[in-house]
Amino acid sequence: MPGGTPPPGFGGGSVATEPRTLQRDADQGRRPASGRERHLNARQERREQTRTALLSAAERLWAERGIHGASLDDIAAAAGLTKGAVYSNFAGKTDLLLALLERFTSDRLGTDVCDELRSADQSRDDAERAGRNASRDGSDDPARRLALLLVEFWLYGMRDYAAGWRIADWYAERRAHLASELRDVDGIAPSERAALAMALDFGLAFQHLLDPDRVPADLYSTGIDLMLGRAAS
Repeated sequence: MPGGTPPPGFGGGSVATEPRTLQRDADQGRRPASGRERHLNARQERREQTRTALLSAAERLWAERGIHGASLDDIAAAAGLTKGAVYSNFAGKTDLLLALLERFTSDRLGTDVCDELRSADQSRDDAERAGRNASRDGSDDPARRLALLLVEFWLYGMRDYAAGWRIADWYAERRAHLASELRDVDGIAPSERAALAMALDFGLAFQHLLDPDRVPADLYSTGIDLMLGRAAS
């Protein structure tokens, strides 16, 4: 994933793209943007590029060194920016951390498990297929980086009271999102099933990445079978 190298065109102006923009507006039947609108659009694009560069640098450095091992100065330098660029886009380290968590995981946490939990009559073959997919996904570099970052975020939240509440709220939002796609089965509420789904995703991923021989990724399918057992009985 990108680290200290800014994205192509980073920090550049919009002059070279203006003719194409005007032509595109004309082709689509829109009123050509005014000079002020083009300036605001270019400014917003540069801001998004800056945020992307900072998030990518934070992702790489925090996974490599830990949150306390890489300062905001380090992150800015790795992104080819100044520390001022960090504070013009994020309120501080916690804000940057939450933005990174949101970008890197979005609503994916627990989704693979919940895909299986949605169907009470899920077959064993489908559960085993999910386990094989988890085996592939759980061994690549993005999965390892995600695991490292999640551990770092958890430790940071445990040690910093204010940050801990914000991180806890983030997890609550993820659980609520997953629960909205599940139903009550045999007295187990969707919120509880969502919490179990995330626990299965996290717990097996952490153990497998650390000790893949003794904690094989195909345990994922066993976990799904167990979670589906009461619904299927």
